[in-house]
Amino acid sequence: QVQLVESGGGLVQPGGSLRLSCVASGSMFSINAMGWFRQAPGKQRELVAGITRGGGTYYAEPVKGRVIISRDNGKNTVYLQMNSLNPEDTAVYYCAAKKSLIMVGGYDYWGQGTQVTVSS
Repeated sequence: QVQLVESGGGLVQPGGSLRLSCVASGSMFSINAMGWFRQAPGKQRELVAGITRGGGTYYAEPVKGRVIISRDNGKNTVYLQMNSLNPEDTAVYYCAAKKSLIMVGGYDYWGQGTQVTVSS
């Protein structure tokens, strides 16, 4: 199985930036796609960005142009660089992994989440 640990969340002012990190361990040979989700209180969890083992990427419309997902396969680490943040980006951000190389749809493994708060 796969274990995921997120870090990098915190408090940032509107217009500011954060970089989230997700370190994966376990049976990573079976993982072909990883993604970042977010969930605000009382709201459904939504996919923010995804990346395949080969480096293909997907971005949800609300964050296009403001976030960049990347990965270091040697370190089993996935990053989410977030820029031009606004209060609507406030949420718990989760790292996820799946065996399928299709970045949308259901994921198989989840981290515990890291809080991102955008406020002045």
